[in-house]
Amino acid sequence: MSGLIFEGGGDVASAGPWTGDDRGHNDQCHARWYALGNRSAVGAAYRDEWYSEQCGGCRYWVALRGESGADYGVCSSAESAFDGRVRFEHDGCDCFTVREDGSFG
Repeated sequence: MSGLIFEGGGDVASAGPWTGDDRGHNDQCHARWYALGNRSAVGAAYRDEWYSEQCGGCRYWVALRGESGADYGVCSSAESAFDGRVRFEHDGCDCFTVREDGSFG
C-alpha cells in the first residue's frame, strides 16, 4: 500500500505498522480531506436544512479511530456517491439517513 505521504516524505508502506497514534498527522490529513468536501459550511451557500443532515449524524457514518475519528469517518451507504470514502463529519450528501438513536459522530 502506498500513496499516503507522511511528514518527512515516507509513505504508509515504508513508515512501518500503524500504531493507532495519529497525533501530528491530523493537520495534514484535515487539509487534504477537508478540501474534498461536498458542501462548504462557509458562506451563504450552506442551506439551513444541512445543519441537521451532516455525515456525523447519518446512520451510514463509520467513525475513524484515533484523533482523526473525532472529525472524520467513512461513508457506508451504497446509495451515496461517497460510499467507501473518508468524509468530514460536518459534510453531507443527498443520501443522508438519520440515525434512529439521534446520536452524532
